[in-house]
Amino acid sequence: MTEQITTVSAYAAPAPDAPLERTTIPRRAVGEFDVLIDIKYAGICHSDIHQARDGWGEGIFPMVPGHEIAGIVAEVGPGVTKFSVGDRVGVGCMVDSCRRCENCAAGLEQYCTGGGNVGTYNALDKNGEPTYGGYSTHIVVDEAFTLRIPDGLALDVAAPLLCAGITVYSPLAHWKAGPGTKVAVVGLGGLGHMAVKIAHAMGAEVTVLSQSLRKKDDGLRLGAEHYYATSDDATFEALAGRFDLILSTVSAPLPLDKYLGLLRTDGAFVNVGAPEEPVSLSLFSVIAGRKTLAGSGIGGIRETQEMLDFCAEHGLGSEIELIRADQINEAYERVLASDVRYRFVIDAATI
Repeated sequence: MTEQITTVSAYAAPAPDAPLERTTIPRRAVGEFDVLIDIKYAGICHSDIHQARDGWGEGIFPMVPGHEIAGIVAEVGPGVTKFSVGDRVGVGCMVDSCRRCENCAAGLEQYCTGGGNVGTYNALDKNGEPTYGGYSTHIVVDEAFTLRIPDGLALDVAAPLLCAGITVYSPLAHWKAGPGTKVAVVGLGGLGHMAVKIAHAMGAEVTVLSQSLRKKDDGLRLGAEHYYATSDDATFEALAGRFDLILSTVSAPLPLDKYLGLLRTDGAFVNVGAPEEPVSLSLFSVIAGRKTLAGSGIGGIRETQEMLDFCAEHGLGSEIELIRADQINEAYERVLASDVRYRFVIDAATI
């Protein structure tokens, strides 16, 4: 890294449940294959809140969250071949992996079995140093874990795609959402609204399952053909055996047996939301109908680039509310209250 940038401004949680505050953090020097990114925008993901408040345990503090990063290349190492200064780039949920295991070789770095992937924040890098995320002005990332943001996507609406976009794109692609398939999306939040957009663009018939009909107009505008309230028991009767794929984007525990009843034979219920508490299940709910209860993480680097290109081709950016860095703590509370449509994005110029 150039001499004048050895520390950068950031917002960090100094301890579990403590409000985030402005601070400075170190960034490593630009290595042979590294890219220095001038961060322009960083999305706020619900998992940022889980981790900043140590809801999943094993938090490393002080913690700088943020794994939905969009910016401009400011410097490249001498061995970098993929990027040049001035390129529009993004960074998602991981910044490294073992790169040698079977999954890494297959482009599934998110499922690295050689020690696990290295998270963009709240992780230790290969040198044992903590990683710090995108609520900062700059970040240094290996080119192998840096994504190109197509010109057709504005950087602010592209930032949330680096987590919210790929988190839903990967299972939709894996379970072959497309023409002739019926897909239900549980929850119309930061993840859910992108799932609706992407599934619709893939050609699927999309239904939103939400607690209430409060966001029905939005759901239909974003590409859903149908919208039902899950607080109404009649919904589960009316939709029994309807769907090929149900994608749950919520982080609250659900009555899985009820939702599995909405699947067709050989249908799949896929979780991308991650509740902090365990859920219960009767195995008869999957035995009857040869149904699948599954989970999905993010996507590998190759698939994430595929997702960005797909979104650019179809004009799919996230629906965002742009905020200043000094509004992060307020934004966290609003996320928990489901008071955002549909993703907060931090203007890094205000950090």
